[in-house]
Amino acid sequence: MVARAPNMPVAPNQNSPIILVPVQQSDLDNLVAIRIEAMRESLERVGRFDPARARERFVGGFEARNTRYIEAAGERVGFVVVKHHPNELLLDHLYVRPSAQGSGVGSAVLSQIFKEADAAALPIKVGALKESASNRFYTRHGFQFIESSEFDNYYVRQPSPAIGAHSGTMG
Repeated sequence: MVARAPNMPVAPNQNSPIILVPVQQSDLDNLVAIRIEAMRESLERVGRFDPARARERFVGGFEARNTRYIEAAGERVGFVVVKHHPNELLLDHLYVRPSAQGSGVGSAVLSQIFKEADAAALPIKVGALKESASNRFYTRHGFQFIESSEFDNYYVRQPSPAIGAHSGTMG
């Protein structure tokens, strides 16, 4: 095992599995720190970076049961929040630390969420800050633009039919 400094971020390699791990209510401060770290550049670009506001907005909707850490090579590199509604899944948050962005982490997480949504035959909705690179990320992964608000764009991904589902008779 290679020794490294305790706060040195680890960029996952292609061989390390991306796993989703439940969070606890006591993880709130750590989650807020990850959110701020991940969003800082996009929010600064549009003149809306405010750590206190970012904390307040996240804390207001936080539910540990919908939140999972993203771990790669044993390191917490981000987190995802998926809220289950009767007719859809809401991908409320997906944050990856800048040190792990561009390494396939977000794609691996979406793949897992897509499996959950497809198994439940539910669409997934997501919102992204208009000037954020996450817009390209979501459209690249099959999300379709549906509307925009003052600051955000909203997308939906329809469920894929389950593999092996009967779509007619075989002759």
